[in-house]
Amino acid sequence: MLQGVKNIIFDLGGVIYAIDYKKTIAAFVALGIDDFENLYAKAGQSNLFDDLETGKISKASFVERIQELLSKKVTEEQVVSAWNAMLLEFMPDALSCVEGLKDDYRIFLLSNTNEMHIAEIKARAGKEAFDAFSTLFEKLYLSHDLGLRKPHTEVFTHILKEKNLKAAETLFIDDSVQHIEGALKVGLKVHHLKDGERISQLLP
Repeated sequence: MLQGVKNIIFDLGGVIYAIDYKKTIAAFVALGIDDFENLYAKAGQSNLFDDLETGKISKASFVERIQELLSKKVTEEQVVSAWNAMLLEFMPDALSCVEGLKDDYRIFLLSNTNEMHIAEIKARAGKEAFDAFSTLFEKLYLSHDLGLRKPHTEVFTHILKEKNLKAAETLFIDDSVQHIEGALKVGLKVHHLKDGERISQLLP
């Protein structure tokens, strides 16, 4: 897998940080959005979530639009808690794997994420642990800061150009097939991390 590879771009959720989409879906169903799974899931999502993940709307706007979908009154705290329910924890074996690779490869992170999830991950991990995590990578590319998200080819070409990387020397690892397809379009080497697979089992 690493033959000819000089650079590795890792996804975050499902690859390095454990997540469970079903927990967020269940939390929003409990709040009263029965069809939430049709709005948001691993395989795709509505424009509301795309806009959140590219920084086009704020936390406040997101909460307001979710509240509009509900027939009963819910607080901002309830909406944010439901949205963050999918977040579990950093995978220790994945962190160790990345740590072991960073001296021999240029390592990057590319995540479709949003201000609420990052704030929650930082809060749960603590500043020291999150700072240590960040230093594993040459750069963190977070969609809501960047204004670009996977699977659009623009996000991949942006990283390649900014860091002067050759696509044929760059491996991208993600657990969502549509993101893998986007990376393939720009010539990246890819690995689709399937359910049950861990990067610590794949990479030395």
